[in-house]
This record gives sequence, structure tokens and C-alpha cells, in this order.
Amino acid sequence: MVKVSPIDAPCGAVITGIDLSSKLSDEAVVDIRQAWLQHHVLVFPEQVLNPADLERFTLSFGHFGDDPFFDPIKEHNHIVAIRRDANEKTPLFAENWHTDWSFQAKPPIGTCLYGIKIPPVGGDTLFANQHKAFDELPALLKSKIEHLTAIHSAASAYSPEGLYSDKHEQNTGRSMDIVVSVEANRTQTHPLIRAHTETGRLAIYSTAGYIQGFEELEEIESKKLLHELYQYQGSPQFVYRHKWQPNMLVMWDNRSVLHKATGGYDGYDRLLHRTTISQ
Repeated sequence: MVKVSPIDAPCGAVITGIDLSSKLSDEAVVDIRQAWLQHHVLVFPEQVLNPADLERFTLSFGHFGDDPFFDPIKEHNHIVAIRRDANEKTPLFAENWHTDWSFQAKPPIGTCLYGIKIPPVGGDTLFANQHKAFDELPALLKSKIEHLTAIHSAASAYSPEGLYSDKHEQNTGRSMDIVVSVEANRTQTHPLIRAHTETGRLAIYSTAGYIQGFEELEEIESKKLLHELYQYQGSPQFVYRHKWQPNMLVMWDNRSVLHKATGGYDGYDRLLHRTTISQ
């Protein structure tokens, strides 16, 4: 029986009473989805899963998402290794607030991340509840953003000149299989205030990680507003700090939360497997 235990935080719940290494019943899928829509981030501790188990769980909630700038793990085309080796000196991956692949016309609705090698210290993932951020918007900031159309792109990260390009000496020795491409320069627009595709609840959708600017504003004004918005969206009153354990699966709603990585585990290997869910 699925047990949902809300976390004392702006988002998140722990799910127990279920074995994800077996096929989920229709009833369990409904219960988990309802908890996901309500709490936005679900934590499944003590789940011993192989890649096929992770794939089956992912497909219980939609289709596989398209992950264009990662090479998948061997024999599993929809699983990506989020990896950092103990001796690695490259800049931390995904340390800015973002929602996954918002530069796509149809971004993934969810992401699943499964902990395999988890350091004894550091490596927390932060989640920021963007429904709550919208609900508590100061009137002045709300008036600035409520009708804006954001221009999203992966260029700053995955283009040949981007943050993760091998052209930057700092990326020498990166353990993750990141693919840079001119395809990253493409742009896609989304309303900055977006209704959740299942609940209809409004949220602030994405921020500085992938937004280049706004259609309605000049570049300088866009950058100034993005900075103000970035500081607001990641405010402590919206944030759940997740601490990892081995054999733990976390599933989050990209329509509802932003997330970012943190470091603090130098000298330790860290490995997680990731899938994305498309509607």
C-alpha cells in the first residue's frame, strides 16, 4: 500500500510501502501521480533498482523525454549517467536554478533521478516550489512579469561555445558524457507564467538557466529582470533541500519546481541515473 508522508518543506513527500523493482499496479500509479501533483517532489527511499526497473517506472507516468545533449548509458538509450569522479576538477554540473529542457517545444513534464554512488557528505539537490513563488509574488514584480513571453535556448550551456564545451580548458577531464552541438542555438518561446498541464495551477516557468530574454523587452531590461527574478524564485521560503542516500529514487515535476545541484563532496565518486518523462 502506498504511504505518502509530506516533508516539512515548501514541497516534497516521502513514498513508502511499495517496491519499485516490480511492475506497479494501476492503483499504485494513480496514488503516486496524485501525490506527485500535490507535492511536486517525491522521494522513494530504499529501492534497489536496475536500469530496466528505472525505465519501467518512468513509463508508468508517460513516455520517455528527449535528452538531446547527453550520451546515454550502454544498452539503455533513455538513461543518462549524472556522474562526477572523486578526482574531478571541472565546474559543477547543473548548479544554476532551472527546469529540465525548457528550450524544447514540448519540455519533459518530469524527471527521475536514482542514486547509485552517493557521497557521505554534500551533493544535496535543491528544489524551489514555483506555484508558491507565483502565489506570493510581490505586486510590483508580478506586474512586470505576468504577460511576458520568455525566449529559451540551450546555447549558453550546450553550444560549441557554451559552458560545457571542450573549448573551455576547465572542462578537461569531465566524467559526464555531454554532447555539445550547434542545435543548442535554437530558441523556443514559452509564457513566463504558465498553467500546469494537468492541474491548471499557475507557476513561474524556468529562469536564468535557459532563458535568454523576453520578447517584449530590450536586452538590457531583460537581463535586469532575469536577475531580479532569479533571486526571487530561489528564495529560502520556496526551497526544499534534498539529502541523498544510496538506492533512493527522486521524481519531480518540471512544471512545478526548479532544481539545482550543490557540491561539497570533493574526493568522492558520485553517480546517479536519470530519465525524463514526456506527456
